[in-house]
Amino acid sequence: MPDQPRFILYSRSYCHLCDDLLAALRKLVGDEISVNVIDIDLHTELVQRYDELVPVLIGCRDGQPEQQLCHYFLDENAVKGFLSSHPD
Repeated sequence: MPDQPRFILYSRSYCHLCDDLLAALRKLVGDEISVNVIDIDLHTELVQRYDELVPVLIGCRDGQPEQQLCHYFLDENAVKGFLSSHPD
């Protein structure tokens, strides 16, 4: 069975852009694709990496490098490209 794509959303608890990106992503891909929302403020190394970029959306698959798809706002073309380049 092929590996299912999944997403990581690096976020902050008080970030309306983060909420907006997550809502737009859910509207685009539905609930069948996993989205792991991680609050960067709970992880020093993530604050150092993503501080001013949140929200940051990462596409992942087992055995593949993580792919940063967008930050601040959902890039529908990047998400669709990620999903179509890794067909189920």
